[in-house]
Amino acid sequence: MSLYSLLCPARIIAGPGSIESIAEVVADFSVSRVLIISDQGVARAGLIDHPKAVLEKAGVTVTVLDNTPPEPDVGQVQAILNAARQQSYELVIGIGGGSAMDVAKIVAVLLNNDVSLRDLLNKAPIVRRGIPTLMIPTTAGTGSEATPNSILLVPEDELKIGIVSAKLMPDCVILDPKMTVGLPPAITASTGMDALTHAIECYTSKKGNPFSELFALKAITLISRSIRRAFTNGNDLVARHDMMLGALYGGMCIATSSTTAVHALAYPLGGKYRIAHGISNAILLPYVMRFNMVGNADKFRDIAMAMGLDVLSLTAESAAHAMIDSLFALNRDMAIPADLKRWNITAANLDTLVDGAAKVTRLLDNNPRPMNKNDIRAIYAQLI
Repeated sequence: MSLYSLLCPARIIAGPGSIESIAEVVADFSVSRVLIISDQGVARAGLIDHPKAVLEKAGVTVTVLDNTPPEPDVGQVQAILNAARQQSYELVIGIGGGSAMDVAKIVAVLLNNDVSLRDLLNKAPIVRRGIPTLMIPTTAGTGSEATPNSILLVPEDELKIGIVSAKLMPDCVILDPKMTVGLPPAITASTGMDALTHAIECYTSKKGNPFSELFALKAITLISRSIRRAFTNGNDLVARHDMMLGALYGGMCIATSSTTAVHALAYPLGGKYRIAHGISNAILLPYVMRFNMVGNADKFRDIAMAMGLDVLSLTAESAAHAMIDSLFALNRDMAIPADLKRWNITAANLDTLVDGAAKVTRLLDNNPRPMNKNDIRAIYAQLI
């Protein structure tokens, strides 16, 4: 058995209404100047207004940068960083989905290190932790609040690249399901499938271990029992709470294990075609799992049971097939596309997609079944 470890935020405050603790949390860092990084959708929904008001009432000076775009690229992140350098901040708060939180983590690190964003993309080490960070997710998907990763789009490479360092792990998280109640059904579906993908991939990854297995199976259970309810009725606070915990546990899985081929094949789809990350993962998930099932049926049976499927009387292989069928059904029930045709991706694009995915060796190396370019091509070909 190889060594394994668990890295996670120092403090997590969770439950309905936990956003009310934000002033107490910030006070623990003994800071007076705070930067909130968010996006326009979150700002328009009014989700920044209350925590900002609570902090200002407590005497904290708050600046908001709410221009994080979906799937931010290097230039866009650099612009946010330049704006953040105009003042001296003592703490960065990320309020939003994965993009806002990823940018908040990167900005916090770069405000406290003599290194450029391009250097980090070229694998330069992060010497010091950034200024303190507090993450407040408003979706239940990426788990960025509990990962040491930040994902950026590099347009010239038509690929998304992950910056990974223990020094990116947030200091604190507030996990309030009330912050997700207004999430539209389509985003509930895509972000929820992203979280489910994290858990399933980390459970089956070569880097899987007792920590990731524990969090992954719980995440799969929580998400599987609640994602349809959250999709159908966004005001179902119990379902929203399950989804937020599932996403957090999925992030904790990533921190101790790794995602695999689904994410590797999803990165070129986001990088070249700007397909939302959760949608890319959801479309690819059943196909990649069908490929990975060979030699891993026992783990797939575990997943099927965590999903609540009646597979006790089935062989491991039959249970694995039932699990994969359930993933296809989940996508159908939430109107997630079954293929890539709506993005006008054809056989003529296969070489570019295959070459892009094959570069993501950081993830492909952890796939439970070796995957070469021909295998990657065969999976993409099923989707066009």
